Amino acid sequence: MQDNDLYVYHIVTRKKMDLGQIICFDSDQKNTLYRFFFEKEQLNSKGEDFMQILHGQYTNDGLKMDKENADVAIRYADQTIRAIREALVEMVRLQEYPEYPSRLSCLYAAKSYEDALKWKELFVAHHRKVLQIVKLRVQGSIFEGDGNLLPKEDGIPFSRKIEQAREYWKGNILNELPELLISGTIEVAEIIDEF
Repeated sequence: MQDNDLYVYHIVTRKKMDLGQIICFDSDQKNTLYRFFFEKEQLNSKGEDFMQILHGQYTNDGLKMDKENADVAIRYADQTIRAIREALVEMVRLQEYPEYPSRLSCLYAAKSYEDALKWKELFVAHHRKVLQIVKLRVQGSIFEGDGNLLPKEDGIPFSRKIEQAREYWKGNILNELPELLISGTIEVAEIIDEF
């Protein structure tokens, strides 16, 4: 955690940033991660959510779904397990590390341009369009974590996921997938790359 000016690098994926642009992240500002995992609905073409599909598709012979409904089910399960992960990570942060920025109310960044390029490769591999790499000036709070220490998207008990969350909040120890969580006043100091 830090409270003075620091320069970091950010991968822009949704809307290009402008030189001099100011972003303010406080506890009331929700980020894209929050909106994707906690606000997005997964519906079929009839407007049915997963539970409605499940109840409508279950017969005495078992569960039978067409491709559209199966796709909704898979997207819902993926989104839900990630939302659970983020809720558990946030619960641990609030209880044990309240001074750190929230993963749901921050901007994600990298310490170095080289780390930013690693994130760019990861985003491209997951079919996320990268628009820019920008250099940011941060006045506020920073936490350096290792994304590989986050609870996994698997079926282990929540008690083990909570332990994984505790390991994440201990900070970047192994340096496998370093990520910076930044909050406060953030200024776009330089546009390094445009794609």
